[in-house]
Amino acid sequence: IWKDTFATLKAKDGVFSVLGNHDYGDYVSWETPEKKQENLKELIALQKDMGWDVLLNESRTIKREQQSIKLVGVENWGEGGFKKAGDLDKACQDVSVQDFTILMSHDPSHWQSRVKQHPKNIHLTLSGHTHGMQFGIEIPGWFKWSPVKYRYQNWAGIYKEFGRYINVNRGFGYLGYPGRVGIWPEVTVITLKKKPKSA
Repeated sequence: IWKDTFATLKAKDGVFSVLGNHDYGDYVSWETPEKKQENLKELIALQKDMGWDVLLNESRTIKREQQSIKLVGVENWGEGGFKKAGDLDKACQDVSVQDFTILMSHDPSHWQSRVKQHPKNIHLTLSGHTHGMQFGIEIPGWFKWSPVKYRYQNWAGIYKEFGRYINVNRGFGYLGYPGRVGIWPEVTVITLKKKPKSA
């Protein structure tokens, strides 16, 4: 049922995805390492069957007239005990410092540790992972707090450092407790606009 629902997502330039920490099957017992690897292959194939472009440490170019955006996607890379399969240097091989670059990286700790000062000048990173801990207090535009802030410096919303941005989406699912308290599910819509020409 989820496959049919997600397959309805369509976009002019394609639908793109990256892997997160749960996708590798690290939190499940497997009979053999081969079955674990086969599960990952099936998950990637499922996304491709839905028409999605799964970015596995690679990039794509999206063009509009004479302008373009580089979209980079890495496998999961997270601080602490989380999988570090993301290879940012490999993913950025076809990216120049002049490119406007958007990175999809599941875990926002990747941005703090590796991305925000990367020499390829990644302008915007899109992350998730934290769920806002599914618990917190938010008064939009004024105040937001969740205990997850003690684990993740960037846990919800937009942050800027060194002239680069990250948006951390709190998602709409759950982990463990089947609900949310004070942390609403969210879908982020970001509209990119061309910089006006100076007179």
